[in-house]
Amino acid sequence: MLKTEKHPMTRRELLRGAATGMIGLAMGAELTKPEAPGKLPNIVFIVADDLGYADVACYGRPDLSTPNIDRIAARGVRFLQGYANSAVCSATRTALITGRYQYRLRLGLEEPLAGNLDVGLPPEHPTLPSLLKKAGYSSTLVGKWHLGTLPKFGPLKSGYDHFYGFRGGAVDYFSHAAGNSREDLWDDDVAIHQAGYLTGLLGSRAVEVVNGYAKSGRPFLVSLHFSAPHWPWEAPGDEAESERLRQQGSTGLFDFDGGSQKTYQKMIEELDRQIGRVLQALDANGLTENTMVIFTSDNGGERFADTWPFTGKKTELLEGGLRIPTVISWPARIPQGRTSEQVAISMDWMPTLLAAAGTEPDAAYPADGMNLLPQLTQNAAAIPRKLFWRYKANAQRAVRVGDYKFLKILDHTFLFNVVEDPLERANLKERKKDVYQRLVREWHEWNATMLPEVKESYTHSFDGEELADHFGAKQSDGTPDNPGPPDE
Repeated sequence: MLKTEKHPMTRRELLRGAATGMIGLAMGAELTKPEAPGKLPNIVFIVADDLGYADVACYGRPDLSTPNIDRIAARGVRFLQGYANSAVCSATRTALITGRYQYRLRLGLEEPLAGNLDVGLPPEHPTLPSLLKKAGYSSTLVGKWHLGTLPKFGPLKSGYDHFYGFRGGAVDYFSHAAGNSREDLWDDDVAIHQAGYLTGLLGSRAVEVVNGYAKSGRPFLVSLHFSAPHWPWEAPGDEAESERLRQQGSTGLFDFDGGSQKTYQKMIEELDRQIGRVLQALDANGLTENTMVIFTSDNGGERFADTWPFTGKKTELLEGGLRIPTVISWPARIPQGRTSEQVAISMDWMPTLLAAAGTEPDAAYPADGMNLLPQLTQNAAAIPRKLFWRYKANAQRAVRVGDYKFLKILDHTFLFNVVEDPLERANLKERKKDVYQRLVREWHEWNATMLPEVKESYTHSFDGEELADHFGAKQSDGTPDNPGPPDE
């Protein structure tokens, strides 16, 4: 439900006015376009894990302090309609690194990748780091990979020069292990043991990498992919909780009996603190002006997340499972203190960053994403988009065309105007049958160009009561009213 008591500011006031008002005043908005620099920009791409749309202060969360993420937004652009390519992790990361719909690759059919050692990002597939390398960039991934395991797959096989982090989907913040298995912490392709809270370790290594690249004088890409605030629910100082989860009979990393809003807030605030250290390193080395800093999430938030003004969370193609905070700064080229209504998605970043670096995607692997530079640097008008999703669990399908969104969950189908109705409550499929039928047709036409789903992919089931609570009163068989025809 819409949490008006928690968010006294109206949706329109927040989404359309906050950055140009509050943030612009805080940082001194500059609305003129600077001259283009002669040097290639550095890139720091920061990804949070399972962060909800409103889980940072500049997107409306009043009970959290995130001054460093807010600083990125204030120095540049805050997207109001940023989407993830998937409602789960590895599928979105596939799209992010390739600039293409994840369903073009076998890896993208894993939702998420879990234990399939023969599936991963093919080393021969062009990636953001491999294409930037051809343009003269050095690159390092710090943090989460989750796109396949050794010996077949890995960051160093897909274009990165260096890697420090973990290869799987999640690890304990203190033991750095996935459940009762061995530690999953690596320095390049060497397994290592290192004590410390994971978010802090990743921040420290990112600072070291920035300092090293500053001395080299070469343009660089630092992909800083945090695990926070993904479960287990452990904040700094929670070693006792980490030890509890390692005991026989515990719920393990999934941590179903743990966590709280207080713990979740501390995890995000530590994430923000480490981002601040990286921003300070850029400042100290005189790199801020010509460095593109992007902050976003891999999908919508999970159990403790705030997805206001949307409903739905991770694993759901409702807006709350797909809408993500998305901010970018590049002082040399992007005017400060702005918001953008441009609909954007994870796979847009590869063509955008390649364009900033003066290059483009491999012609044999054309990008499905769009180059956002005109909207960012020239204040170009927003371009209408057609974006498509599917998620094997519960046979979910979605397409957004303009302001309208077709959504299918199991046999229930819907048409929403997600601009006027971000809560996705008013099903317009009968009132606007022509729009509904057109979007359904376009989804099927698009889907025919993608790889078919496979039964081996991970599946997840909605709770029936949750579906009914969201979409209205239940029929006698327990399903929501007016579910619509199956799989049109």
